[in-house]
Amino acid sequence: MLHPKIADIAATRYILKAFNLRASKRLGQNFLIDSNVVEKIVEAAEISAGDEVLEIGPGIGTLTQGLLEAGAKVTAVELDKKLPAVLEKTLAGYENFKLIQGDILKVDVEKIMPPNFKVVANLPYYITTQILLTLLEKKLPVTKIVTMVQKEVAERMTAAPNSKIYGAMTVAVQFRADVKVAFEVSPESFLPRPEVTSSVVVCDVRESPVKVFDEEFFIKVVRASFGQRRKTLLNSLVGAGFLRENILAALEVAKISGNLRAENLSIADFANLSNALLKSI
Repeated sequence: MLHPKIADIAATRYILKAFNLRASKRLGQNFLIDSNVVEKIVEAAEISAGDEVLEIGPGIGTLTQGLLEAGAKVTAVELDKKLPAVLEKTLAGYENFKLIQGDILKVDVEKIMPPNFKVVANLPYYITTQILLTLLEKKLPVTKIVTMVQKEVAERMTAAPNSKIYGAMTVAVQFRADVKVAFEVSPESFLPRPEVTSSVVVCDVRESPVKVFDEEFFIKVVRASFGQRRKTLLNSLVGAGFLRENILAALEVAKISGNLRAENLSIADFANLSNALLKSI
């Protein structure tokens, strides 16, 4: 069965008109209209025939179609209640597609996906970080997450210590994955055009390179440390409610100066600090 490409401005406009759809500002919808970008995302995700893929927010099926054409078995979760009827038409004939209408933050992913699956998504920018961190924190049997994000978010995800954009989100993501920017996507690749440049980010999920006694506590310490960026590490942790004497003891054990700021610490430093602080409490 020959399927026309959805990743085309004329095809997208036709679908939107046929179903009386408009991009929802509330849901942060921007429809991808560049087939080259779709192909590059599929390539970045290293899709092979038979790969199990979880797609979040399939929209009208633009990226979904690229994944299906590459032979992936796609399970898609879509929040917008208007779109299942659209996808039933735009992806008609693809037997390797399953749609679940719902909120990805409420769906039990382990029940709908087999082990060793991949996540591919063109997410609404307002909720990208929350979804990404939730997927990583749940320790799902996912091997790779490929997602479209704002360029500045991609820069924060891949930042190194001692930079102004290195923060709690950087540490949380890099704690659980090797992260790299695959390529940038211009606003002209979307309908309607967003006001920002996008980047496609690849997260290769793996075991953390550092050992922590309690991952939840580790993340708590990281967030507390970055809570007031201009303050020293010691003052930030005191401000977050940790006892000064416990912090000082932990800093000594971890061999970290309390006069440093959070942005100066590596992931290994945070691991040593959280382990020592947990012991001192």
